[in-house]
Amino acid sequence: MKYGLIGEKLGHSYSKEIHERLADYTYELCPLTREEFTPFMEKKDFCAINVTIPYKCDVIPYLAEMNEAARAIGAVNTIVNREGRLYGYNTDMPGFVYMAKKNNIDMKGKKVVVLGNGGASQAVKAAIRSMDAAELIVVGHRVMKEGVITYEECFAKHSDADIVVNTSPVGMYPNVDASPVDLTHFPKCQAVLDIIANPLTTKLTAQARELGMTGVTGLEMLVAQAKYAVEIFLDTTIDEEKIDSICQELREKF
Repeated sequence: MKYGLIGEKLGHSYSKEIHERLADYTYELCPLTREEFTPFMEKKDFCAINVTIPYKCDVIPYLAEMNEAARAIGAVNTIVNREGRLYGYNTDMPGFVYMAKKNNIDMKGKKVVVLGNGGASQAVKAAIRSMDAAELIVVGHRVMKEGVITYEECFAKHSDADIVVNTSPVGMYPNVDASPVDLTHFPKCQAVLDIIANPLTTKLTAQARELGMTGVTGLEMLVAQAKYAVEIFLDTTIDEEKIDSICQELREKF
């Protein structure tokens, strides 16, 4: 494999089609079990890869270097192999910023609740901070990490949230009937961003729209982060308008 995506379950992924529209190479989906992950990373038999759930943090020990953004975030979704040395980057953060701005969602001065605290959430939290949110609340089922609260505590103390962001996999294909939260707990919420790209409308964003909120799923983030990754892979520049055209193609197809 020269270019591709590693993760645990990739049957839902649009990444092959996106990358092959962005660049002139074959992009492979490479699902890896926990047992397969270590020998794959040790072998380094690739030119450049993207990384998704659950390996965005697990890849870090195999890297020779990380850029400043990836180091600050603590998660990597883009790796380039340069003469046997692996270099890590994070394009999820600018991808999320692109998605928010494209949909006119302004975080400045807002209370933002983030659902989930896995590898995917690290870049989203960094992006939200960069957009000058007034308050960032992180919610998880496992609260061993400092700064993470339970859903029960969130509903009791933070029902006044302005924006809700889902970074958990709840609602992702094939479990499309699941939702991480009932949005009636957040009566003042104005916008909901779900970083899941498949399905194109999740149960969470469908409820958001029913309640009169802006509801955005992660297709634009997915395509934007792929564009930024390709630019790193090939040391090139791609027109940002390409993001819109690929998103439109995928919406029509799926």
